[in-house]
Amino acid sequence: MSDEAAPLDRSPLDRSGAARPSPKPGILDITPYRPGKSTAEGIADPVKLSGNENILGASPRARDAYLEAASQLNLYPDGRGGVLRDAIARRYDLEPERLVLGCGTDEILHLINQTFLEPGDNIVQGQYAFGAYGIGARACQAQVRSACEPHHRIDVDLLLEQVDDRTRLVFITNPANPTGTFTTEAELTRLHAALPPSVVLVVDAAYSEFCTDPTFTDGLELARTAENVIVTHTFSKLHGLAALRVGWAYAPAALADAIDRIRPPFNVSIPALSAAVAALADEDFQATSLAHVERWRPWLTQQLGGIGLPVTPSAANFVLVQFPTTPGRTAAEAEAFLAAQGLIVRGVGLYGLPDHLRITIGLEAHNRALVEALAGFMGG
Repeated sequence: MSDEAAPLDRSPLDRSGAARPSPKPGILDITPYRPGKSTAEGIADPVKLSGNENILGASPRARDAYLEAASQLNLYPDGRGGVLRDAIARRYDLEPERLVLGCGTDEILHLINQTFLEPGDNIVQGQYAFGAYGIGARACQAQVRSACEPHHRIDVDLLLEQVDDRTRLVFITNPANPTGTFTTEAELTRLHAALPPSVVLVVDAAYSEFCTDPTFTDGLELARTAENVIVTHTFSKLHGLAALRVGWAYAPAALADAIDRIRPPFNVSIPALSAAVAALADEDFQATSLAHVERWRPWLTQQLGGIGLPVTPSAANFVLVQFPTTPGRTAAEAEAFLAAQGLIVRGVGLYGLPDHLRITIGLEAHNRALVEALAGFMGG
C-alpha cells in the first residue's frame, strides 16, 4: 500500500458518495495567508521588521493588566466584552451597542464575509488589498474583484467600475497595507455616495492612528449616520497587543446585530480584554509610539531614496520600497541579504509587488543598520 496520500476530491458535484470527506468547492483553490518571516537561518536573535508590529512593545499598563488577569484563567470572559466595549465607546464617543469585538480584526472580517455573502456574490477591493478579504470571500464561494491601483493608490472610479448587482461588500484599507497610501475623506465620501445602498462599505482602519494628514478620515464619522458602512480597528498596531488578538468594529445597529449572531462565544479572553482597556487609557504610550513613527518614517524615506530605492509615500508605520529588476539588485536578493545581516523584512510578491519589500519602522539602531546594509547591497 502506497504511503502517498490520495488527493482530496475537488469535484463540485454531490460529495455524499465520495471515498473520503472533501471540502466544499473552492476551499482548495484558496491560497493560504502567509505572514511575514520572523526567523533567519543562522541568526539567533534577528530584528523583525516584517510584521508592522509596534517596535516599542506594549504599554506598561497593558502588561500589568495582563499579568493581573492571570488570576482569572479558570473563568470564561464576558461574552459581550462589556468592559472593553464601554471603554471604546467612551474614547471615540460611539454607541456601545453598535460595537462588535473580535479575536483580532481578522475574525471580524471573516464574520462580515459570512454574514453578507452567498455563492455567486462578489466583493470589490483594491489591487493590493489585504489577503484576508479575499480568503474570507472565497470561503463563502463568492468572487473577488480587484481594481487597479495607479501609483499604489485606490482609484475610486476604477473601484466603482467593478461593482455590479452581485456586489455585496467593498473593502478599503485606510491607510493601505502593504502600500502605506491612504484614501482621503473626500474620496471615501464620493465612493460611498456612488455605491448602491445594498452594498456594505467596509473600512479597515488598522493603521489609521499613524496618518496625520488633514484630508484623512478613518470612516467613523461617515459610519455614524450611514446605514451601510462598517469601520474596523485593531489593538495590534499602535497599542502593541498583536499577540492578544483584539479587534473591534463599529456598524449600524442592524448590521452589528447580524454579525454578532454568528460571532463565536467568548471570542476575546479576559487577559486580552483587560490589557486592551489599559492600553486604550495609556495615552502617553500612544503619543510616544506615534512620535517615533513621525520621526523615523520621513528619515527612512529620504535615506533609502538617496541610495536609489524609491519609497511609496507612507501614512502607516512601515514603508514600501522598490528595487531594481537587475540581477544582483532585486527585492528577493535584498530580502535574503538583509536576513543574513539579521534584519527580517517582508517580501510582498504574493500581493503582486515582486519588486518591492515592506519594512516596518524600527528603533533608531535598526533603521540605521537597515540603511547601511542596503547601501552596501546596492553598491556592492
